[in-house]
Amino acid sequence: MISRLDSFGLEGIAGIPVSVECYITSGLPAFEIVGLPDTAVKEARERVRAAIRNSGFKFPVSRITVNLAPANMKKSGSLYDLPVLLGILAATEVCRIPTEQAAFLGELSLEGKLRPVNGVLPMAIAAQKKGYSAIYVPADNAKEATLAGEIKVYPVKNVAQLVAHLRGEAPIEPEPQWIPKDETQVFLDFADVKGQENVKRALEIAAAGAHNVLLVGPPGSGKSMLTKRLPSILPDMTRDEALEVTQIHSVMGLLPPDNPLIRQRPFRAPHHTISSAGLTGGGTIPRPGEISLAHKGVLFLDELPEFKKETLEVMRQPLEDGVVTISRASGTACFPSQFQLVCAMNPCRCGWYGDPSGRCTCTPLAVHQYLSRISGPLLDRIDIIVEVPALNFDELRGHAAPEPSSAIKKRVEAARKIQRDRFIATKCRCNADMQTRELRDYCELDDSCAALMKQAFDALGLTARSYDRIRKVARTIADLDGSEAIRPEHIAEAIQYRTYQLR
Repeated sequence: MISRLDSFGLEGIAGIPVSVECYITSGLPAFEIVGLPDTAVKEARERVRAAIRNSGFKFPVSRITVNLAPANMKKSGSLYDLPVLLGILAATEVCRIPTEQAAFLGELSLEGKLRPVNGVLPMAIAAQKKGYSAIYVPADNAKEATLAGEIKVYPVKNVAQLVAHLRGEAPIEPEPQWIPKDETQVFLDFADVKGQENVKRALEIAAAGAHNVLLVGPPGSGKSMLTKRLPSILPDMTRDEALEVTQIHSVMGLLPPDNPLIRQRPFRAPHHTISSAGLTGGGTIPRPGEISLAHKGVLFLDELPEFKKETLEVMRQPLEDGVVTISRASGTACFPSQFQLVCAMNPCRCGWYGDPSGRCTCTPLAVHQYLSRISGPLLDRIDIIVEVPALNFDELRGHAAPEPSSAIKKRVEAARKIQRDRFIATKCRCNADMQTRELRDYCELDDSCAALMKQAFDALGLTARSYDRIRKVARTIADLDGSEAIRPEHIAEAIQYRTYQLR
């Protein structure tokens, strides 16, 4: 007796089809799972055996062989429990596999209930793209799976319920399409921050063009406070962006079951003790790291020099390419990593280097050693470097009402709309994504702008990458100004954000 049904697995954050074949024959009782299963898949034998018996069915006393195809691909996780169980029940004619093209996935408890699994959304999307008409998932994952669109999602609570459905005795109703509720998102507001208008302006430009930022200032000047308010002015995500972000969080098991679509741009702030693998991703079976969890959002690195130098250096390639590739003996996985890098640091170990009060106790050598933890190539990939000075008493006591985040966000949204319209026929979505062709088409400098740029290039010792990044920032400033052309004042402001020297 042999049966075959379809399931899905994960390769990186992409769903891939897996065929589950079950063969039952006479001989000494045995239960083997083949097809490069990991430990979690092999342990499905005991979960399936107990779930079948505790659901009121007879487990066959025969030789059982389950093959997970393709056999040369590593299978991991507990999501194959349900298809393995159904393969056995179909082979023993307890139930029939649906005639429609359907996929099954889910983890079993010993009593036959289905537990939720990670990565359901990317697998449901893959099933929908490959023409499957239905997918059977644990009930707790059903809302998430409906985000895939045109595919019927059957929420399964336990084995007995599913068998009754497949026999036609008690059909399971497909899960209705989940529609997110209109909820007001609460953010920390820039209206709470007194002073630091130059820093607010820099963060507004960064939000408008998705530019990387470095804030440098003494302790207590408000670097972290300002950065934590950046999400309040970021543009809202499109549905396509939300689905991209949600798939990554689904693979990592970070989705709440009652609200499976992430609509707020991620804001990740890992501690400086994080490892290279934790930041970029890794593991025996590659999994996304913090830079992928920050996809389409912000990665905030506070106390930048305290991070290990080798940890920071692994970000250089993802910052340029927007994708990180993890290679292991078990295979290679690519994870998206289009994130906005925002960093904060003190100018020296004590934090007061260059302060007018003269309270810095660091020697020039100590200052150099502290700053040398950040490499030149990494700094070259940061578009905006801005100083955050300490506030004086009068500024703290001032009663002038700072501009709220809502007003700043309106300007950011208007600038992003200009960029979306401009790049509608390209792969770019914002100014920070521009490559050589887009820079040539949309960042051309007239004679006065070119003369100003040449002066800065010679005086500051800029690189070709710095030259391009200044033009990108100038393009964003022009968009905020509603200007079609880049003017000298836009170039001058963009250059200003490259003049702070850490060396």
